[in-house]
Amino acid sequence: MIGCSCAVCTSDDPRDNRLRTSVLVQSEATTLVVDTTPDFRYQMLRSNTRKLDAVVFTHPHKDHLAGLDDIRAFNFFTETPMKVYANSLTEEAIRRDFYYAFSDTKYPGVPEINLVTIDEEPFTVGDIPVIPIQVMHHKMPVLGFRFGNFTYITDANKIEAQEKEKIKGSSVLVLNALRKEKHISHFTLSEAVALALELEIPEVYFTHISHQLGKHAAVNKELPGHIQLAYDGLTIRL
Repeated sequence: MIGCSCAVCTSDDPRDNRLRTSVLVQSEATTLVVDTTPDFRYQMLRSNTRKLDAVVFTHPHKDHLAGLDDIRAFNFFTETPMKVYANSLTEEAIRRDFYYAFSDTKYPGVPEINLVTIDEEPFTVGDIPVIPIQVMHHKMPVLGFRFGNFTYITDANKIEAQEKEKIKGSSVLVLNALRKEKHISHFTLSEAVALALELEIPEVYFTHISHQLGKHAAVNKELPGHIQLAYDGLTIRL
């Protein structure tokens, strides 16, 4: 049996109860999710998500990809394949890891996936406009996304100037801030704060938070007033 006795795990603050990083984006007509984490099934049940039109992927690391098999429940109720938007790097991983979904002779009940290859060109999911933003996760190119006035970026430690221009003017930015100590492939807390201030976004939330960062309430006290830590179940309305 594996247990954890760290301060975050044993905290009474529900905001310290952190699953893997993902976001659900909804308009009046369309619902999409960015990434399918290993917690995807529980996240969908917990948020009472009954309709899902598409999945949009940032990159192929397992903590963002592993839950894709569980889209089969949405296949069952809608009787349609799930549209899955991914760049070529992520598409390769999807076809490899979930090979059975692409077999010529499929076993009954496997996920039904309609893969759509994306790059850095804007596209639309239903009535939701999507602008890809390329960021660097050490040496791996990762996609962030801007949905109208909302921008979501995870797993980054460098963003080039031309990509920052795509973020500017957003009303809300969600950005990764792993911990306070330097990391090879993620923004630290201070680096994320500096970037948020540089971009002059009026409302900023930090995500992809490790337990090493500390408790939600304590870290929030260290941040500028318009910057907060995100937490599971946070809802932002625009």
